[in-house]
Amino acid sequence: MHLAVTAGHAGHGKSALVRALTVRDPAGPGGAGAGPPAGGRIGFIDVPGGERSVPAVIAGAATVPAVLFAVAADEGWTAQSAEHLAALDALGVRHGVLAVTRSDLADPRLVLRQARERLAGTALGGVEAVAVSAVTGAGLDELAAALDRLAARLPVPDPDAPVRLWADHADSDGGLTVVTGTLGGGTVRPGDELVLLPSGGRARVEAVESGGGPRARPFAPSARARGFARVTLSLRGGAPGPAVTAAVAPGRWTLTACVDVRTRFGEASGRLARQMILHLGSAAVPVRLRPLGPDTARLTLNARLALHVGDTGLLRDAARRTVAGVSVLDVRPPPLVRRGDAAARARELASWPDRPGGAVILARHGVLRRSELEPMGCAPPPDAVVPDDGWLADPGHWASLRERLGEEVARHAAERPRAPGVPLETVRLRLGLPSRRLAAALVRPPLRLEGGRVHGPAAPARSAMPPGIAAAVERLRAELSRAPFDAPAAERLAELGLTGGALAAAERAGAVLRLGDGVVLLPGADREALRILSALPQPFTPGQAGHALATSRRVAVALLRHLDHLGFTERRRS
Repeated sequence: MHLAVTAGHAGHGKSALVRALTVRDPAGPGGAGAGPPAGGRIGFIDVPGGERSVPAVIAGAATVPAVLFAVAADEGWTAQSAEHLAALDALGVRHGVLAVTRSDLADPRLVLRQARERLAGTALGGVEAVAVSAVTGAGLDELAAALDRLAARLPVPDPDAPVRLWADHADSDGGLTVVTGTLGGGTVRPGDELVLLPSGGRARVEAVESGGGPRARPFAPSARARGFARVTLSLRGGAPGPAVTAAVAPGRWTLTACVDVRTRFGEASGRLARQMILHLGSAAVPVRLRPLGPDTARLTLNARLALHVGDTGLLRDAARRTVAGVSVLDVRPPPLVRRGDAAARARELASWPDRPGGAVILARHGVLRRSELEPMGCAPPPDAVVPDDGWLADPGHWASLRERLGEEVARHAAERPRAPGVPLETVRLRLGLPSRRLAAALVRPPLRLEGGRVHGPAAPARSAMPPGIAAAVERLRAELSRAPFDAPAAERLAELGLTGGALAAAERAGAVLRLGDGVVLLPGADREALRILSALPQPFTPGQAGHALATSRRVAVALLRHLDHLGFTERRRS
């Protein structure tokens, strides 16, 4: 079943019209949903009138794709009609039917013409118009037929879309949180886990009721509910009570309190108030607006929302009675810290479409985890580089990183010819990468990765050791052959003849592995330690590592720091 929200001046007969079309009383945000006309395919969310009508229309229209716009034949177009139309136009609602109601009280032709003129030039220009009377029944069949044609044109909800239920009513009942709202896509079943906002707590779906409003008792719990549908969920866990504003599928949305948006407004975004209300779904969140370009702005929200790139909403200044439509361009925008950052960001956003795809977002970030890109509402672009399992990279950015890596290795070799390659962690930091694995994935011939360092095309220099130093190394090798991690103390190294220049020469020749705190082992000891430590239950302490390696805590800590520097282990603070 499809859903439409009602709009128009309070008292122009919206509810009476819907009652005449349906078999049960309508309501919506603040009430209950009405079913479709007999044999029809569209139901209604009828919003209350009065001072709260504009926010209610916004909440309803933001969660369903169509509107039934009512104008009374005996009163005509009003200021509230204009407010509702401005909100609908800002939201980009383009599907609907115009109903000139109370046609039994006045000739509807003048108001039909007047209303069509008002709708012309908006997203609703060109919708079907019907004169109707809920009292006499005149025009009801024509209106039902127009609504049926409207339903046939509406987009079909995707049952596999990620669930986001905007809550327009929430309460507690016997330890359960009961949430009612309009499901715009996806499928909800008992047993599903959802994230509740704004708390971020997780709750389990105990029961699903579809078709009515808050605690729609006439409707038995169903096996599942699919959008578009009015849904009541009974949830266990999370933050209970009326504070819930939305329930969303975990890991499928970005929870954010800062977004960059494109505005749709008759004036530049710089003319909008700096403090406004963002209406998105049924949520109404105070925001601070920072203008960027003529039609772009940075919004800082007072509460987190679950958003995708391309989401549309509305900014409203109730005091000035102004509205502006917005489309979300970036749910993880960069910080604006330095002078000129905002202007540079405006230039960047100017080239973006209203619904940026994965290629645009990935190009801005350079590299992202797949688990970060998809919750933004973006599919990985087909030409994305997959440098490591779970990571995605923009092709141009990845090629640039490879070029910079070659430059870093060449500069290191020129500045420190005796130092064996660039440490992988240094590469990560200089290239601004979030993971050492990404740094390792950049290495391609003629570069090579060896011993946690990136080397240039030439083989690492190996100095020939004088006979005396070679003999000292052989004595060390003999001692460590029995206990490879029993590093000799400084006094024993001196007795072996491995101090100062002799030890440095042995290291340059690749004959010893020098770690921190004066620990000296044989080459390959770190790889053997990694093999042994990988078999331990994870995570493990330095003491457990020392026991497994049959060595002292001093040597174990030096080895762990070395392995961490190479990116093979991760230190966790207790």
